[in-house]
Amino acid sequence: MAIQSTVSFEELIEECNDAIATIDFADAQAWKNEGHTQALIGCFPVYTPVELFHAAGALPVGLTGAGNKIEISHADSRFQSFICSIIKSTLELAMIGNLDAFDGFVFHSICDPARNLASVFARTMNTKQVEYIHFPQRIPSYEAVVYLEAEYRRILAWACTLTGRSVTDEDLRRSIALYDAVRSAIGLLYDVRRNEPHKLSTLELYALVRYGHVAPPEKHLRILEHALEYVRARGGTPKDRARVVVVGSFCEQPPMDLIASIEQAGCYVVDDDFLLGRRFFTGGIADTGNPLYDLADAYVHGSVDSSVKHDLGHSKALSLVQRARDHRADAVVVLTAKFCEPALFDYVLYRKALQEAHMPHVFLEFEEKMWLFDKIKTELETFVESLLFS
Repeated sequence: MAIQSTVSFEELIEECNDAIATIDFADAQAWKNEGHTQALIGCFPVYTPVELFHAAGALPVGLTGAGNKIEISHADSRFQSFICSIIKSTLELAMIGNLDAFDGFVFHSICDPARNLASVFARTMNTKQVEYIHFPQRIPSYEAVVYLEAEYRRILAWACTLTGRSVTDEDLRRSIALYDAVRSAIGLLYDVRRNEPHKLSTLELYALVRYGHVAPPEKHLRILEHALEYVRARGGTPKDRARVVVVGSFCEQPPMDLIASIEQAGCYVVDDDFLLGRRFFTGGIADTGNPLYDLADAYVHGSVDSSVKHDLGHSKALSLVQRARDHRADAVVVLTAKFCEPALFDYVLYRKALQEAHMPHVFLEFEEKMWLFDKIKTELETFVESLLFS
């Protein structure tokens, strides 16, 4: 997508929405067919070291399920009933041929169903390469960074077999710098929404970030930079709404109409964990001369809290309370995918910490195949009224 200076912000958002609404990954396939990349690698949420694949000459493409755009006709026979929607819809995409243009797929230890999905993909897509990243589970240990560096080296070698290229440290530095620029631009947009939420809706921000799942980072960065120029110059008057932090949607993504319903119910979403892997680090990645070590160190020591990263060195629940306070939030909305065990486990801790801090919160569940949101919207409207008029 070529962004022209004459394109309005509304047209920019519409083009992003068009790209992420399709389930055939047309933009990524076109990029490959035009010879810009040697391979497409599908990356299952939450976080993947996309810099490794980009440096190897591949295009990392985010797999975020299919939402309510397909019927589950084949994947049901491979999984039990009580699992989250994204597992089945992602497998369904593979089984109906929508992922045939991909050369490889990468999974990691989000949860038991995600681990099983990697094995099922390997059997179902037996002509494709399937790899699994083993992230460290003992984050505070000294060996965590050294271990993860070795794991990244293994994954990089696998990516190079798909593209037929060798990778130098300078290749890795360029890719890290590019994705750092993308993360920085996303962070600046999040700053605008936090400080002036009337200038940038969460639905618009979501479209801008998710476009990076289906497009090359070079194009994504240009779009983000243009969007930042637009929203900074935007006018508007703040409305009397509740400022909320939304957590729990780090893997399976809520339907976009549900995100719209949260705002329509009278909320300014001032922070969230949607598409968390695209802004997984708290700052830029250091350059010590060993880019693989730097990437591993950033994951271990410089990444955000997540329900799929287990760091016993501090409390995620207390960090959530502080995060809500730092964002001047009136409340926290815990929005989790149905049957999402990591989110439900964390909610037990969140609930206790939020109650002890006297921070109001509401717990809601969704499925990516949802069509109607009246019940959730009504619950939120009632909750917001209790905040504004208490």
